[in-house]
Amino acid sequence: MKKIKKIKNLTPHDVNVVGDNGKVLITFPSEGLIRLSQTSLQAGEVEVNGTKIPLTKTSFGEAEGLPEEKEDTIYIVSSLVCQAYPDRRDFYIPDQLVRDEQGRVIGCRSLSQNPFARGGSSNSKEGDNYE
Repeated sequence: MKKIKKIKNLTPHDVNVVGDNGKVLITFPSEGLIRLSQTSLQAGEVEVNGTKIPLTKTSFGEAEGLPEEKEDTIYIVSSLVCQAYPDRRDFYIPDQLVRDEQGRVIGCRSLSQNPFARGGSSNSKEGDNYE
């Protein structure tokens, strides 16, 4: 098993890990942010009830705030960042989301290794083992 000394949250909001009893076990506060550059091109428009709504086609590019890989650190990032960087096996997303009565996400039960990871075991049933 690999030893993890740090979990760093690079999303714009706190990530709460919630236990089976619904109580927050640990909170990872935001420690920065990875943003992908974005380009939007006009793709037309639709009209709904007399209101014209522009349509665009968006593409994403390089990341700002991308950390270097560290042997003992995993990073909580967005799914979009995972998709843009499938070679980063140190990227994790909140998984098994927990919602309140209004359907708002209030936490997660686990962290999932980059679901878009290429090569190695992250596309198989077993990912990297950490403790």
